[in-house]
Amino acid sequence: MISMPETLPEDPAALKQLLAELLSSAQELAKDKDGQIERLREQNALLIQRLFGRKSEQSSDPDSPQLEIFNEAENLAEATPEAPVDAVEEDAGAPTKRRGKRTPLPAELPRLVVTHELPEHELTCACGCRKQVIGEETSEQLDIIPMQIRVIRHVRKTYACRGCESAPVTADKPAQLLEKSMASPSVLAMLLTSKYADGLPLYRFEKVLSRHGIDIPRQTLARWVIRCGEQLQPVLNLMRDTLLDSPVIHCDETRVQVLKEPERDPSSQSWMWVQTGGPPDKPVILFDYTTSRAQEVPLRLLDGYRGYLMTDDYAGYNAVAAQDGIERLACWAHARRKFIEAQKVQPKGKTGRADIALGLINKLYGIERELKDASAEQRHRGRQQHSQPLLEQLKTWLEKTLPQVTAQNALGKALSYLARNWSRLERYIEAGHLPIDNNAAERAIRPFVIGRKNWLFSDTPKGATASAQLYSLVETAKANGQEPYAWLRYVLERLPQANSVEDYNALLPWNCPPAMPL
Repeated sequence: MISMPETLPEDPAALKQLLAELLSSAQELAKDKDGQIERLREQNALLIQRLFGRKSEQSSDPDSPQLEIFNEAENLAEATPEAPVDAVEEDAGAPTKRRGKRTPLPAELPRLVVTHELPEHELTCACGCRKQVIGEETSEQLDIIPMQIRVIRHVRKTYACRGCESAPVTADKPAQLLEKSMASPSVLAMLLTSKYADGLPLYRFEKVLSRHGIDIPRQTLARWVIRCGEQLQPVLNLMRDTLLDSPVIHCDETRVQVLKEPERDPSSQSWMWVQTGGPPDKPVILFDYTTSRAQEVPLRLLDGYRGYLMTDDYAGYNAVAAQDGIERLACWAHARRKFIEAQKVQPKGKTGRADIALGLINKLYGIERELKDASAEQRHRGRQQHSQPLLEQLKTWLEKTLPQVTAQNALGKALSYLARNWSRLERYIEAGHLPIDNNAAERAIRPFVIGRKNWLFSDTPKGATASAQLYSLVETAKANGQEPYAWLRYVLERLPQANSVEDYNALLPWNCPPAMPL
């Protein structure tokens, strides 16, 4: 910016030059103010949209936290009225109209058969003959037995020989996961499932037990959780080996607050990292707690990995992506969200540049939906045939539009993100098994984020580490079709007898029986 000199030059040419410079400076200042006002307007519009507007990518998952909480019973009841199984509405003179069916109850659930017969006095017909059974009607009703708590008393017999003075011998008791603890594998499995699958904080589980007359402080429950995580570490090590053999790994991270970290303020932010991958029949989801978000963390977590790495734009992954044998992919869902934000601040009723980008990106996703059930080879051919021309069209439009838009507004940020990540974004068409976005990692980390809304923070680093370990186990079990409580109980019962890699390998979710008795 040119400042006004104390004395004006006498030379007309110098004076003319000074006036031109002052005019140019004033125009730049006015332009900058206009830009600041426009940026503030966009930020205000986006803030209002985030606070009060409909979410653009709202999940259809009924477990999604985006659904309203306080009136969800009323909303869901109105949206999905219950219909009896095989119920039929009949109206005189009208054709039969079949109503919607409930989902059948799982066939593997135990059945208690209750037979209903006519009372004895109704079995005699008016003609005097006895009525005979000619058929039956069957319906099923779900029944739940509330939590049953019992005590397992271990009685170890002691033996001695009366014919000599040899020392008495006491029968052995099977090895326990937590020696000298009152917690059986079923109690530990229920505790871990309640906290890490259902998001129930320890103080609420403490209250559940107290309703049954059992007084176990949450500090004791917390120790059980931490010790379970430590005992299950060999299983987690094998899961990480499987993850690092993946052709593609998805990564993401989110904040976690830990109150009693050494030499850190209780309000400091720590991080929970998630990595997901594995073969199609052996999916793995791993969580890791750290106090740092620096690039040393993914370097450690992915040490020895070679393959494709799908992440967002966070620079902390740059170092690991720069290693030989690693190809970094970028997420089209993140790119799309930038243009969605730009679309929201456009003048109402007008189509802008953000709509052009979104139209092309949505076509890319449309191709992916069409190829969803195709083989990797067919998907690769389809991407080369249909997606590549769209990418070329989008890149041409990007190169033309980018110089015309200021980098500070919402559209400029979306374009800059697209240009900065272009080589990583277009790389997914190199092969049919590569993902178009990082939604797999976002889905994997969602249970932790939802659970965090209930327990808010971890008390100690040991607790945060245990949470990472147990979220890894529970989410990997779920991804492999295992019911978390049944799988955890199965593993915790057999873990004390495991002594070799083969023993621990047999406890992995994809190696356990798919249906285990509770």
